[in-house]
Amino acid sequence: MPTAAWTEITTADELVGLLGVPTDRARDKARPALLPVDRDWLAATPFCVLATSSASGECDASPKGDPAGSLVHVIDDTTIALAERPGNRRADGYRNILENPHVGLNFLIPGRGDTLRINGRARLVSDAPFFDEMVVKGHRPILAVVVDIDELFFHCAKAFMRSGLWQPETWDPEAKVPRRALVTQQVEPTGMTLEQLDEYYSPETYARGLYA
Repeated sequence: MPTAAWTEITTADELVGLLGVPTDRARDKARPALLPVDRDWLAATPFCVLATSSASGECDASPKGDPAGSLVHVIDDTTIALAERPGNRRADGYRNILENPHVGLNFLIPGRGDTLRINGRARLVSDAPFFDEMVVKGHRPILAVVVDIDELFFHCAKAFMRSGLWQPETWDPEAKVPRRALVTQQVEPTGMTLEQLDEYYSPETYARGLYA
C-alpha cells in the first residue's frame, strides 16, 4: 500500500498538538498502591490481559482467566500474583519477563465498561507459601507471576461503549469468521482431520485440561 500520502506523527509535540493535553484528573489519577476498592475489583474479576515486551521490543499480550476470586492473589498493597494454568507451553510472555520485567495488566469484570489497569515489574516464582491459596479445582499452580506495582488506575468505559462488547444482541461469533477448527485447518498445518479438530476444540475436551 502506498504511504506517500500519509501524514505520520513522529514527535510528542505533534501528538499533543493533535490530541490536546489530558485534564488534571486524567493526568493525576495513577496511584502507587492498592486501595480497598482496588482489592474489591481484583476479587471480582475473572479475566485480565498481561502485556509484556522482550529486551529487543518483541511484544506479547496474553489473556489470563480463573474464577472470580481466584484470578489474583493480593500479597500486599503493592504486590499481586497471578497463577500459571495449563496452556500451550509457548510461554511467550514469561520469556519476555525474564528479559524485561516491565508489564501492563488490564483487569475486566464482565458487563462493566470500566477496567482496572496496573503497570509494574514482574518476576516468575516457582513456589511460595501463598501458592496454597491459589489452588483451583484441587490444582496448585507450578508457577506464578508476581507483580510489584508501580502505578494503577481505573480506565473509562468508552472503548466498551463504542464496541458494544457486552451487548448480547450483537453477539454472533461465527457470522463472519468460521469456527475454530476451520480456522486451524486454514492456518495451522496439524495433519488432523476437520472432525478431529472439532473434537480437539470442543468445550468438553478443553474442560478436561483447564487445570490438570
